[in-house]
Amino acid sequence: MKKILVISLLLVFGYYLGHMLFTLEFGKEFFTQGVKDFYLLKSPLDLKVSNTITSIVVNFRGFDTLGEVTVLFLATTAMGGILYKKRHQVGERAVLFPSSSIVMSGAKILFPAIIMLGAYVFIHGHLSPGGGFQGGTIVATGFLLMLLAYQDYSVNHVVLSVVESLAGITFATIGLLGFMNGGTFLQNFMSAGTLNALFSGGIIPIIYIAVGFKVGAELTGLIYTALHEKD
Repeated sequence: MKKILVISLLLVFGYYLGHMLFTLEFGKEFFTQGVKDFYLLKSPLDLKVSNTITSIVVNFRGFDTLGEVTVLFLATTAMGGILYKKRHQVGERAVLFPSSSIVMSGAKILFPAIIMLGAYVFIHGHLSPGGGFQGGTIVATGFLLMLLAYQDYSVNHVVLSVVESLAGITFATIGLLGFMNGGTFLQNFMSAGTLNALFSGGIIPIIYIAVGFKVGAELTGLIYTALHEKD
């Protein structure tokens, strides 16, 4: 039953993505107007996004971002597969020098601040420099700090897998909703809000939050696996 559900979902996504690729006329709208001028004009006026780079990455060229996220997923999956060990074969975490009480206390204090910073970066990606990739990487460094400071610290791979999967499904679903509403993949179908407000940019903040969770979960899982690899 599970395989049938997965195959059905892939077929639905494949159909809409394929239909979109065959119906889009790439580049036609830019023949009479420069790409730069189009992005700079449309970002604040139509999308209400002050960070033009964000509007390009997540909206105007959002399909490219989907490809980048897919590449990251495949790379981490391949790396995890190479480093994979059965539970009874996993080695102990390499320890050169035991962490002092100062390091452990400092890590415990810094960890929530690092997670909060990462979340801030990908939530405010449409308002300031940053975004899902940067924020997710910051979150992963927080878990890396805890793994290095506490030798008995561990992460739940089931939770990481669920978070990563839900984030990827959210990204693809929002993109397809824009297409099914008569637009294109990742076309905004929500209210754009007010320029420079937190709740602005339509689907862009939601996409960046999904990317942040996905990147953070993938990198954290990869770091944990690498630290427990036997020589």
